[in-house]
Amino acid sequence: MRIDISELSEVFPDFRVAVVIFDGLAIGEGRTPVLSAEIARREADVRARFAGTELSEIPGVAAWRRAYRAFGIKKTSYRSSVERLVKNMLADRPLPAINPFVDAYNAVSIAHVLPIGADDLDRVAGDIAFRYARPGDSFLDMAGGEEGEGGAPAEDPPKEGEVVYADHEKVLCRRWNWRQDARSLVGPTTRRAVVTIQSNGAGSVETAAQDLIALVGASCGGKGRFVTADRRQPLVEIAI
Repeated sequence: MRIDISELSEVFPDFRVAVVIFDGLAIGEGRTPVLSAEIARREADVRARFAGTELSEIPGVAAWRRAYRAFGIKKTSYRSSVERLVKNMLADRPLPAINPFVDAYNAVSIAHVLPIGADDLDRVAGDIAFRYARPGDSFLDMAGGEEGEGGAPAEDPPKEGEVVYADHEKVLCRRWNWRQDARSLVGPTTRRAVVTIQSNGAGSVETAAQDLIALVGASCGGKGRFVTADRRQPLVEIAI
C-alpha cells in the first residue's frame, strides 16, 4: 500500500500525515476503567489548557481553518474533526463513547490538537491518497447525507475542488477530515486498521502517532507502526 499526498503538496506545503497501521486488534464493546480515566484526564487537561482562549486562537484549530478556506470551504458548519472535538471540550461536553479504539484516537486528537481518522484496513481498497475530488468519486455519508443527517447512509459525492481522503474505490473522508465514509468504519470486528494523523503547520504527527500506538495497545491490544508523508516525500510505501 502507498500513501500519496503529492496533489496537495504545492498548495499546502505544510501538510504532513502520519499513517499508522494496527494489527491484531481486539476492540471491546466499551471502555475499560483505565481508558475511561485516561480520557477524563485528557479532557480536563484540554479544558484547563485552553480556558478563556478563543477557538480561532488555538494553533491547531487555526491551521485547519486556513486550509479549509484555501480550498473554498466558508460555511461554519464544515469544520475539521479536531475543531469539533475541542469545541465540545470547551463547552464541557465529553468525548462520545463509540468504541475503545475510536475513543482512544479521539483522546489523542484532542491532546495534540490534530485531526485523526481511522478505517478498517480490510475494507480499504488499494492505495490511499489525500487529493482533490474527481468526477465519479463515491462517498456514502455515515450521517445520512447533508439533507438527511441521522438517517441511513446516503450517497453524497464531494464537490469539485474539494480535498478528500480516498482509496482506489471510494472517498474515505470528505472535506479533508470532516466526515468519514460509512463503508470502512472501525468496529468491534475490526482486526486491522489504518489511521491518519494530520497536521497543517501546527503539531507533531510523530509524537501523536507514538502516543496513539501506546494508548491503543493498552486498551485494544495489537501492535502499531507508522510512516510519515510530507512535501519532501509525498509518496510513501506502507508495509501491510
